[in-house]
Amino acid sequence: MKNPPRKWPRLFPLLILLAGCAAGGVPQSTAHLSALQCRDLAALRNNAPLTPERNRSELAALRQAGYDPSRWYDPYYPGDLQAAQRQVDRWFQAECQQVPPA
Repeated sequence: MKNPPRKWPRLFPLLILLAGCAAGGVPQSTAHLSALQCRDLAALRNNAPLTPERNRSELAALRQAGYDPSRWYDPYYPGDLQAAQRQVDRWFQAECQQVPPA
């Protein structure tokens, strides 16, 4: 009986890993913003007075979009903040149109 090639023991785990990555995508129907975040972001867009709650909602949405304000030195600022703002704007347009402003 022939011995299998030596590369098979390394190739099999790689194939399993790739299959898991391909199957583990994020569902597109998942809401990224909560109803509270939608309400607070709508209020901020309509020039409502700033409140600590609205600021926290906006910051939480920006963090969900990948912005990390806690970094001591951020060589990508303000680009990373602007990218997160664009992502939150896309989520807001897609998910928050039915929420009335506060």
